[in-house]
Formats: sequence, structure tokens, C-alpha cells
Amino acid sequence: MRTNDEAEAAQIATDAYVFGYPLVTTYMTRQVMTNVARPEGIRSPVNQFANVREYPTATFTGITAPNADTLYSEGWLDLGPEPIVLSWPDMGDRYYLFPMLDAWTNVIAAPGTRTTGGGAQAYVITGPRYTGPVPADLPRISSPTDLLWVHGRTYCTGTPEDYKKVHALQDQYRLVPLSAWGKGEYKPPVSKVDPSVDMKTAVRDQVERLSPADYFALLAKLMATNGPVAADAAAMAHFARIGLVPGQPFDFSTLPPAIQRGVSNAREAGIKRIMGQDKGGGLALENGWVVMLKTGVYGTDYVQRAFVTAVGLGANDPKDAVYPFTQMDAQGAKLDGKNKYVIRFAPGAFPPARGFWSLTMYNDKWFFVANPLNRYTLSQRNTLKRNADGSTELYLQADYPGKDRESNWLPTPQGEFILMFRLYMPEEAPAFSILDGTWKPPSVQKV
Repeated sequence: MRTNDEAEAAQIATDAYVFGYPLVTTYMTRQVMTNVARPEGIRSPVNQFANVREYPTATFTGITAPNADTLYSEGWLDLGPEPIVLSWPDMGDRYYLFPMLDAWTNVIAAPGTRTTGGGAQAYVITGPRYTGPVPADLPRISSPTDLLWVHGRTYCTGTPEDYKKVHALQDQYRLVPLSAWGKGEYKPPVSKVDPSVDMKTAVRDQVERLSPADYFALLAKLMATNGPVAADAAAMAHFARIGLVPGQPFDFSTLPPAIQRGVSNAREAGIKRIMGQDKGGGLALENGWVVMLKTGVYGTDYVQRAFVTAVGLGANDPKDAVYPFTQMDAQGAKLDGKNKYVIRFAPGAFPPARGFWSLTMYNDKWFFVANPLNRYTLSQRNTLKRNADGSTELYLQADYPGKDRESNWLPTPQGEFILMFRLYMPEEAPAFSILDGTWKPPSVQKV
């Protein structure tokens, strides 16, 4: 039964906005990332790999919070027509990960170094309505949504020599329709480019510019083939009270005036709730850093799911990667490039990760910061200078710190900025670990 109360409609619409934010964002990201005739850069047609050959720069705004530690291999799948076979060669001891995210950003599988080892592998990925056979020799991964994102990444030092080695591996990554699997070399078709897709505006801005009427109309349409799961039943009954039903048209103009007024405020209220998650919501605050240990799989924590979508679309299971971030210094003041800062690691206290660790600089929109060195991150692959006592200091400032400190310098913008650590394959208990709080990111000290 639909509500006739404006206040109730506003509350329901805000809840629905938050609930649908990952699905709408994922879909619109796919629209941008697949709107090419052939693979180029980080974009490729549906059901084809885009293998990034070098690290992104400050001009890249395709995905929020990008990294400069691994080379992406992006595959946006449509599993409606038929299953897709994913395969890759022997990776040796090189770190890699092929997480698969459904349309709601849940990680449904994460084959890679940690879980399946470095050998050559192949999987058949099926959609939610597929009832046909699958090859007996291929492990099956069942996606709950037609839209699936293979968010692959392969570690690379960024040197010309290592780029060449990684490119040779990427050239063997395959996405092949099941009907073509095992029938010789598969040549994917040339795709048509849709000129109506906005290829310049950041996807998050495109999403958040949608009117509530357009937002909910798109959400209802998308849920026809990317439906909610059983655990979402209570939420869907809640949303039906404003006329939002999976697969049924959402026509704002036909809603009662009270519901129209309530729905009209959903965008502002929804975004405020999503972005307010960094101030609570069960997130740990360690030395000023927000440590999210609930990423990748969210259950019914819809606010957390939307928040991670907004600040780090494509986040992994914490056992594969943890992403502490901060916008404040040790005194609780906003980080700002008009100041100078230092992060100090005590001897032996670098981030404990079995894969690798890094520290990335973003502007206040979660994108890379242009700088003279084209340096967006510091990590264990950098030759960091240590102090006489064995400690290591990282220098965060806009101005050049001098030759003796250049190796440890992470350039900031002139205005406010955000820092993010990445710990790939973080150590697990009983070792020194971020997963149980025995290791904490060091505070950012203003000089």
C-alpha cells in the first residue's frame, strides 16, 4: 500500500536513494567505460578486456580513488545472453587479483594470489537466469546479476622492463562467450559508440546530477535484470510504498502530490547520508584514519555499500586489501596543501602486507593531483630514505622539499586533500595486522 504522507515518503525515498546508489553508479560507470568501438586505455566494449598498459595520470576521472600500484584489466560483462569464460596464464609469483563485483558492488568471487595461487586458470561465469550446461572441466561462478564487473589488477613496478613483462601476461587474459570457448581463436566484434553518453563528466557527478524522478526511473528499470536478493525483501516492501518496484516503470508524474514532494528531496538527503558515513557507521578511527574493514560484501548495510561506492568504487574484500584514508591531521584539522606534513614510521613499522603497501594522494574529489614529478603514490617500491634510528618519514607538501628529501616526497595540491593507504594481502592474526588493530596507520603531523 502506498503512503500518502509527505514526511514518510521523504524518508522512504532517501532510504531508496541510498539503496540504489551502487547499482545506478555501477551501471553509469559501465556506460562510460564500454562506450568504445575497440579496447583503448581503460575502456573496452562489453565482454572484452581493457588492459591498462601504464598507470593513470591526474587527468583520469573514470573511477574514483584510482590506484598507481597495479595495472587494471577491466572487463564489464553482460551475462544476459550467455555465460562468459574468463581465463589467464601462469602468473608465477607476481601479485594479481581478479575480483568479480556484481551490479550492487558485492565481491562474489576473488581468484588471485591469495585465494587460488599463481597457476593458469579458467572459469565459466553464468548469469542469474542461465539454466543450460557448463563444461565439466571449468569451475562455475554464478553471478546474481546480469551486469558483472571483472576488476582485475596486476602488480607492476612501473619500470619499462616490468611494464613489458606485465603486458605479456595481459595479452593472454581472455573473456570468451561460452558458445565460442574451445573453438579456436575468438575475435570479439567491433562495438557501436553511443554519442549520447557523456564521456567527459566524472561518473559520480553524472549520478548525483540525476533528478530524483530520473534516478528512480533508472533504478526500477535496472532492477529488472539486476534484482535485489532475498535479504532485501523488507527494503523492497518499504520502497513499494512510493511506487518503486523492480522492473516496473517509475513514473514520477503519476504519483500523488504528497509522494512527489517527499521524493523531490531524496537526492540531497541521500547524498548527505551517504557522505556522512565517514563520521560513524561503525568505522574505526585510528590516529585520524578511517579504517574500513567492511568492504566487498555488505549484506543489508546499504549506507556502507553506498559510501564505499562513492569513495572507492571497486573495493575488495579486506583479506585482499584494506584502504585506510584520512582528511585530517593529528590535531583534527583538515589536510590542506598550504601546510606541510610528515608521516613517520617507527623502525620496522611499515604497513604489514604480504602483497605490498602504498600511500596515495588525492584532491578533495578523490582524484589524482597533478605535480611536477607525476608522482601520485609512495610505496615499498620507492627507494625511501631512512633516518639514522631506522625510522622513515614521508613528506607531504606542495612545495619541492629539496633533493635530499625528494625520494620521500608525496606532492599535495594547494587546497584540501585526502590520503589513502593500501595494504594488499594484509597480514592476518596472530601477526602484526591492521585486520585486528595491532597495527594502526601513523598520524599525519603538521610541521
